[in-house]
Amino acid sequence: MSGRTAVVILNWNGLEYLKKFLGKVVDYSSSPGTAIFVVDNGSSDHSSDWVEKNHPSVKIIRLEKNLGFAEGYNVALRQISAEYYILLNSDIEVTPGWSDKLTSFMDMNPDAAACQPKILSWNDNSYFEYAGAAGGFLDKYGYPFCRGRAFNHTEQDNGQYDTLKEVLWTSGACMIVRSSAWHECSGFDPDFFAHMEEIDLCWRFLLAGYSLYFYPLSVVYHVGGGVLPYGSPFKTYLNFRNNLFLLYKNLPDDKLHKVLFVRKILDGIAGIVFLLSGKPGNLKAVWKAHMDYYKSIKSLKTKREKILRKYPEKVDNLILNKSLIFEFYIRRRKTYSKIFDNL
Repeated sequence: MSGRTAVVILNWNGLEYLKKFLGKVVDYSSSPGTAIFVVDNGSSDHSSDWVEKNHPSVKIIRLEKNLGFAEGYNVALRQISAEYYILLNSDIEVTPGWSDKLTSFMDMNPDAAACQPKILSWNDNSYFEYAGAAGGFLDKYGYPFCRGRAFNHTEQDNGQYDTLKEVLWTSGACMIVRSSAWHECSGFDPDFFAHMEEIDLCWRFLLAGYSLYFYPLSVVYHVGGGVLPYGSPFKTYLNFRNNLFLLYKNLPDDKLHKVLFVRKILDGIAGIVFLLSGKPGNLKAVWKAHMDYYKSIKSLKTKREKILRKYPEKVDNLILNKSLIFEFYIRRRKTYSKIFDNL
């Protein structure tokens, strides 16, 4: 399987979304050298059979069981030969020229390992969508946020971020990746299963000397929470656990212990807030996330040492020296431009 650009949709029981959105992916990704793949991650809803019958031009890769977002893509992309991979969620509606614009940008910027489009909400196109918005960053304590999204607050799109921007991470919901960089940096860490695996990979891209970008001329609309609804205890578990994984693996030595100490306190406070908000399942998820983090320390240490050997110069210049929690909850600044107005 080879070509210039491979649009790769990882699907797990996403028949509803494939029926709704795959047609436009086919229509708007028809440039010569572009191939579309649906990777079926052990679905039980016969979605791959529907694709085979209704979109014969789409190539199908069937995985025997659900390997998660991270390992599902790892296994699939080892079977696809292309200059660029475009990772695309099944619950995204694309727009005319979306993939060509991303590919052209990558052609003109050989330093780029990955780039994401503007990601707006499918439910209300005037707002950014949680998972990526206009490009991702981390605050001083490792909380991910985006231009256009801080915690659960999404901004209305008034063109305020319609500029090319170098970012710390690009969204796994929709991102184009240079395949050579993907393989050089070993793809996703399968232990993440789902959530923040793209941030972890993007950190390795930066360590390897690549750049990451938000490119506003390409636009997509994301439903969000298609497989795991926002606020579900399992999503909470993955977000809290994987954030600890991410920080332990990648933080510079001089920041590692201080940041993790503060995060453990803040995560404890978050658990109490969940309890007081009548969400005991989310409290249990935070507790389980921390217990599983401690159980994984040995393997995380091995990974960290491997990264240190390969990339002795840690990159942290895009970790912003402000606390998102302080700015958002104490100073009541809820937009990227107000919190980080110097960027």
